[in-house]
Amino acid sequence: MKTVLATLVASSLAGPALALSCLPHDVTDSYTQAAEAEASYVVVHGRLVFDETRLPKVDMSNQAATPASTRIPALISGKSLSKQGFERRFEAPISLDIECAGPWCAGAKSGIDYLAFLRVEPDGSYALALNPCGGQGFGEPSQEQLDQILACHTGGPCLSGLIQMEQGEQAPTE
Repeated sequence: MKTVLATLVASSLAGPALALSCLPHDVTDSYTQAAEAEASYVVVHGRLVFDETRLPKVDMSNQAATPASTRIPALISGKSLSKQGFERRFEAPISLDIECAGPWCAGAKSGIDYLAFLRVEPDGSYALALNPCGGQGFGEPSQEQLDQILACHTGGPCLSGLIQMEQGEQAPTE
């Protein structure tokens, strides 16, 4: 019986190990990516509202049926970033672009505050891209994260968490 049990345990551990490997991602990384992109971006701190039932759900027995990208209409209301901080009133419908990679899909919550890096589309509309490793939106951002973005925007230090750790500083928390 012990041999059978050991064989069952060993065979269950022998299956393929699937994991999503993401590099640490923080608000300064998103700011830098947006600043260096060809597209224009608007940085907004505000409440994101959308229909959560439209988020993609992965059928583990048929992962290929999960779309690589799902666009969900949403509304964000808050303040956009200026040199003085988040002080310009901003309210706009946006497209929430939820990306999936195999069985992993981006998550998002409706009705909470986000720090959102909104891509300005060619038609003037806005899109927020989220992927399984994070993307351009940060739910319930801390004051420290908002301060980091203001520092980046006004020419202050704009170091990612990885660079800060290499320099011996405390990494920002998400």
